[in-house]
Amino acid sequence: IASSIMSKKIAEGTGALVLDVKVGSGAFMKEIGQARELASTMVALGTDAGVTTRALLTDMSTPLGLTAGNALEVAESLEVLAGGGPADVVDLTVALALEMCAAAGRPVGEDEVRAALADGRAMDIWRDMISRQGELLTPWGERLDPDAPLPQAPETETVTAPADGVLTTLDALAVGVAAWRLGAGRARKEDPVQAVAGVTMHAKPGDPVRASQPLLTLHTATPERFARAREALAGGIVISEAGSPEAADAVA
Repeated sequence: IASSIMSKKIAEGTGALVLDVKVGSGAFMKEIGQARELASTMVALGTDAGVTTRALLTDMSTPLGLTAGNALEVAESLEVLAGGGPADVVDLTVALALEMCAAAGRPVGEDEVRAALADGRAMDIWRDMISRQGELLTPWGERLDPDAPLPQAPETETVTAPADGVLTTLDALAVGVAAWRLGAGRARKEDPVQAVAGVTMHAKPGDPVRASQPLLTLHTATPERFARAREALAGGIVISEAGSPEAADAVA
């Protein structure tokens, strides 16, 4: 894993690199020890190749942000660049940016990074990066254009809360498998990937919910996939009665 990842990163010719190594139920590395070993190996490989390399271990037991899926996550990323977006995505973005600036020899403070998101500077840099890509095409065959609308799924289905309470568990693996079954990933390298497929989350652990309230929206171009996506979510969503120890732990 380390060789596969780092060979591509080093080949880019960058002088500094920050790695976001996920750990938890939704990550390839389920245990902190495994993730730490992978991170240490990749940092050592980068350093040996003359690249200033750092790594953060970040939690993937609960989905990051409110989306899972290709176009859905791109839209969420653009919200963050525009100064909005989910707080957990913003916090991770800021943490990675602080490490990247320090690794590149220009350490900055957290306030400056957050200001760059809020005042549009980060978005301006992203737009410039897109313009420099020339005539490259998107996965769905269109010319790269920062103003182009993202594709949207023609079919959606809502997963609702079965009871009142507090959402105490939203398992990242369950959500990830559901998104994959909707078409956001592939089982074999030759399988097509749907840019529109994925999951939108309307609540995160610790949030109070009411019976029949929308918890998730499933997106796909092939509605026959909904049933298996729902199967993947079984056991991955837990709603505890308000005031229970489980609910208190989720809030904490």
